[in-house]
Amino acid sequence: MPDDNQTNMIVEIDCGIQNADLDIEGFKNLSMAICRRFDVTDAVVSIAIAGDKEIADVNEKFLQKSNTTDVISFDLTEPGASERVFDLVINAAEGARQAEERAHPLNAELALYITHGLLHNLGFDDADEEDARRMHLTEDDILTQAGYGVIYRHG
Repeated sequence: MPDDNQTNMIVEIDCGIQNADLDIEGFKNLSMAICRRFDVTDAVVSIAIAGDKEIADVNEKFLQKSNTTDVISFDLTEPGASERVFDLVINAAEGARQAEERAHPLNAELALYITHGLLHNLGFDDADEEDARRMHLTEDDILTQAGYGVIYRHG
């Protein structure tokens, strides 16, 4: 009988930012905790930590938007597959700007981007006010439990 806590979860992080003191292990643990919270135990999560130019290129190529942004997430899960496949690109340059403006650490801002992207992949949306409120409250709860605290101050 398999162990109830057994997971087949892989989190890969590719940091394209030089000289960044980022908590890669913390980001991996956060990603796994988010997946487990929503009963996703068989997953591959790939996170690319990029800058403005790289994320703008992804935004243009896949979403036909010609601007930079904080996070872009893709659910690449094959229909009917038990293994979930999530791909995120997070913008460390935007993270640095926001962290300075909001007076908290860069790692906390990037943890918010990872949480936000994964929640989108897990079915959350922020297109209208009520959905956004629900999503941000869930982010607050996850980030507080992970030790980052409330990062995004919403409405």
